[in-house]
Amino acid sequence: MKSPVYALALVTLTAAGTAAVILPAATAQSGAATVPAAAPSPSMVSGLPDFTRLVERVGPAVVNIEAVSGGTTAARPQQQQQQMPDEMPEFFRRFFGPGTPFPGMPQDPGGRRGMSMGTGFLISADGYVLTNHHVVAGADELKVKLSDRREFTAELVGGDEQSDVALLKIKAGASLPYLRAGNSAALKPGQWAVAIGSPFGLDQSVTAGIISAVGRSNPYANQRYVPFIQTDVAINRGNSGGPLLNTAGEVVGINSQIFSNSGGYMGVSFAIPIDVAMNVAEQLKTTGQVKRGQIGVQVQQITTDAASGLGLPDTLGALVADVVPGGPAEKAGLERGDVIREIDGTRVIQSSDLPPIVGAKAPGSRATLKVWREGRSRDVTVTLGELDEGVASVRPVQGGAAPAKSSNPLGLVGQELSAAQRRQLELPDGDGVAIARVEGLAARAAGIQPGDVVLSVGRKGVGSPADLDRELAAVRPGQTVMLLVRNRSGGTQFIAVTPRTAAE
Repeated sequence: MKSPVYALALVTLTAAGTAAVILPAATAQSGAATVPAAAPSPSMVSGLPDFTRLVERVGPAVVNIEAVSGGTTAARPQQQQQQMPDEMPEFFRRFFGPGTPFPGMPQDPGGRRGMSMGTGFLISADGYVLTNHHVVAGADELKVKLSDRREFTAELVGGDEQSDVALLKIKAGASLPYLRAGNSAALKPGQWAVAIGSPFGLDQSVTAGIISAVGRSNPYANQRYVPFIQTDVAINRGNSGGPLLNTAGEVVGINSQIFSNSGGYMGVSFAIPIDVAMNVAEQLKTTGQVKRGQIGVQVQQITTDAASGLGLPDTLGALVADVVPGGPAEKAGLERGDVIREIDGTRVIQSSDLPPIVGAKAPGSRATLKVWREGRSRDVTVTLGELDEGVASVRPVQGGAAPAKSSNPLGLVGQELSAAQRRQLELPDGDGVAIARVEGLAARAAGIQPGDVVLSVGRKGVGSPADLDRELAAVRPGQTVMLLVRNRSGGTQFIAVTPRTAAE
């Protein structure tokens, strides 16, 4: 018996863009029998989400944004008014061959100079558009292209670098489709999410995935006041500013960043929660600037050793390492060594939770903090001040001859601070002991180095090498002691040191 022969049909695109089917020679001959169309086969997969209705409904509200700097689009030929990617994706290199222009992109590499492209979405029928600040920063001209191919020159209402949110306005002269804001605070890991954007200039591209984490602090971005949504939704260059949607078609975030070693998608994407973005947009719309609350503390994460040294039952909360003199926290009675566990009933799980919670509150408003101090919890009411990002740290000074061998169990050799050194460190007279040498293994392993300044042992302030030796004299092996240290870069933090043996 002869084996069956399976005929393949090759599909190409004609110049007009219609599909032409090239049949095998046997069936293309005149008078050949026509194969009847087969009935649609039943789906073999069920229970999976189908996003087609969602995309059809929300897609028209997603826009493409072109930001031009150093000139206007009118000065360039029409074919050069699109962005040429910095590097052609591997897929297109393989599919079209080396040296082939990226589809729909200009052939002149000079056309990409001073231009970037991103995504945005309409949030009102009268033409307000949300996007990322980094998409439009420094642009001389902004163009917004709708899904129906209409283009408009956009006005930049305002941008906020800290949250990476920008608000634009277009005059379309008609009621525009727009996205409804969802509740980003209700998101949970494992829920489905959809992104629509223009990766590599490919407009209206749809990707889907799940929420990987919420309230994520991004250590690679200087955005302390944004509790990021982490997803595995495929995001690439050009997706910036586009919407992250829930299955109800509501926008829950603005796609902002990816974590990548290569510059391409690696399964870790970050979005700005829509409640944060809408708060910023409303302030930009009404006042043209964004104001955030602050309580005037420097906080740090609580380790297991630190929890033991503080007498905490767990590692939850934000440890107060420093209190700004004259700030709201000092006026409310907060002290170094306090642990902030809640704000207005919202639990503080880790120290990075504190800035976005406080920053979302208006300056002048009151907040109730649940604080752990010396073995018990207490409530502290604080009136928030206005955040001033211009406050800079002061670097500690070093110098002077090192004294003799250490006289304390941690092996820390202290050194007197001069009046000039204390002024440079912005310390009161009699505060702080410089570390000249670290002889103990436990202290060295904990990160204490020469040039650091010890401000207190536990809650007891120290101002001389003798004070340091006296407060450390009773430390026993296995006992954790908390040292408040002003480090060499100007930061203040508690360091937990646990000597395992008497020799440490």
